[in-house]
Amino acid sequence: MNSKIKGSRKFLLVGVAIFAILAALPFVINQFMIETEKNAIIGEISEGKEVSFVKEEQSRFQGLNADCILILGAGLKRDGTPNHMLEDRLETGLALYKAGVAPKLLLSGDHGKIQYDEVNAMKKYMLNHNVPEDDIFLDHAGFSTYDSMYRAKAIFKVNTAIVVTQKYHQYRALYMAEKFGYKAYGVCSDQKTYRGQKMRDIREVLARNKDFFKMLIKPEPEYLGDVIPISGNGLKSWD
Repeated sequence: MNSKIKGSRKFLLVGVAIFAILAALPFVINQFMIETEKNAIIGEISEGKEVSFVKEEQSRFQGLNADCILILGAGLKRDGTPNHMLEDRLETGLALYKAGVAPKLLLSGDHGKIQYDEVNAMKKYMLNHNVPEDDIFLDHAGFSTYDSMYRAKAIFKVNTAIVVTQKYHQYRALYMAEKFGYKAYGVCSDQKTYRGQKMRDIREVLARNKDFFKMLIKPEPEYLGDVIPISGNGLKSWD
């Protein structure tokens, strides 16, 4: 009887230990991704700070030899213009471009439907700010962060990118770039407090875990297409 009780207790303890490990794993992966990539964030625009700080701190970006500034999509308003988060990303990316941090812009977003077109809204913003057409590359199939980071290497042959997005999103994007085999440095575009950010932070923990395991197998995105080197003419990537 005693041996059976001891066996049951041992089994219970093993079960509790396994449960504890599984319960802790998402938080361990989340923190691992943050710690791994935090030093790759080399610039940050905090709330109330002028975007022109890029010019003042330009020395940070010298010697990186970045191929492009990769701006990740973030959604549109009902009228088809960039939402607040995307507008801040575009403004930050534009400031970096004008400061000479990289010679090309790679705008990656969702253009899966005629009535929803992130990339051309992003392109319009850049054209309105006098960026030359051939310096603007469009990734029409950036349906997810995974797709955007995968295609930057596979389609646009990026070797070094400056990634522009909000800080909560940077760690995952930079982690995937590293695993896909190219260098990436983050510049955070948090120019204001965004409504619903607490929920985004929670979802991001789940997204980091999902993409951590996805990177173990690296499946191809649904859409790839012809190679359009970032060193060439951006017009080849337009509609």
